[in-house]
Amino acid sequence: MKNLSVARQLPWVALLVCCVFYFPLSAQRADSSEDETPKDVDLEAFMPRPIDRSQDLQVITFGSCNKVDKPQTMWLDIAANNPNLWIWLGDIIYADTTNMRALANHYKRLKVTPGYKQLRKNTQIIGVYDDHDYGANDAGKGLPNKKGSQQCLLDFLDVPYREPVRRQEGAYQSYLFGKGEHQIKIIVMDTRYFRDTLIPDPDPNHRYIPNMEGDILGEAQWQWLERELTNSPAKLHILCSSIQILADEHGHEKWGNFPNARKRMLQMIVRLKPKNLLILSGDRHMAEVTKMDLQGLPYPLYDFTSSGLTHIRSGTSEPNKMRVGDMIVKKNFGLLRIQWEGEDPIVTMEVRGNRNELYQRIQVKY
Repeated sequence: MKNLSVARQLPWVALLVCCVFYFPLSAQRADSSEDETPKDVDLEAFMPRPIDRSQDLQVITFGSCNKVDKPQTMWLDIAANNPNLWIWLGDIIYADTTNMRALANHYKRLKVTPGYKQLRKNTQIIGVYDDHDYGANDAGKGLPNKKGSQQCLLDFLDVPYREPVRRQEGAYQSYLFGKGEHQIKIIVMDTRYFRDTLIPDPDPNHRYIPNMEGDILGEAQWQWLERELTNSPAKLHILCSSIQILADEHGHEKWGNFPNARKRMLQMIVRLKPKNLLILSGDRHMAEVTKMDLQGLPYPLYDFTSSGLTHIRSGTSEPNKMRVGDMIVKKNFGLLRIQWEGEDPIVTMEVRGNRNELYQRIQVKY
């Protein structure tokens, strides 16, 4: 039996060797500032953590915009809430490189961080990249080596090689958690791999003007998303986007830079009427909750934005007529507490920061 136990572990040992050493040996050498890696392999940090889809989710935490060269002060505070799930909404690292060795090494630095390792012991982790971990600021479908960026992300997230996301174009994924009448579906979109070109705005107060013909998801991902929302058994749907879907008055990256794609998304939600859909987003270096009432949708649509974990924006105000509560310009993470009244979820949205300080709480009864 001991020999059998060892034999069962051998595939994981091979996978560990592949994850830790494949990119450094096969990719071009990065400059010395990007090429520093721990000399000793941290086996605990690189052992796979399986996703348990049967688990009921009561506490979900999420966040974005994390520079590994800045103090990683938030992880123990996040873990103190005993989350069942952590969702990365992009800018997990700031590598800004198409050198796969450098990208893998940035992920490795985060993975061996003590606080993050502690969270990972007890919490399931899923997520997606945004631009700085995808490869370049505000990058889209034209990025070189984007297939490598996808695989580096999935390696970091311990996604098994048998999963379909390993073989498809784009890092979009879905997870149905829980049992019975309290199932929750997490849908993670890829807003980089297929996104068309941004059009610069000559006005220095804004970065981009609308690309009326452009798209964000690509047709294959649109069809996948429709399948995920059609006749879903979940009683709560959490749609994850690295960039904001609802907030549209600012001049930065947003779904509003591609008006037809944003319109298609909102029309799809109204047409399919998935049970109780909530949007999570990142990117903005601040936190806020945006609310939209859509004709034909039997509940208000919320977009809960949390960013960033290690740094924030300089300005303290920004227009958003649909904002609920305050705009939080402090380092933060997002938290969802989920309770049930029969089949109806009660979702409490919290913005928290260092020392687990509560900055804002908004409750939604569906």
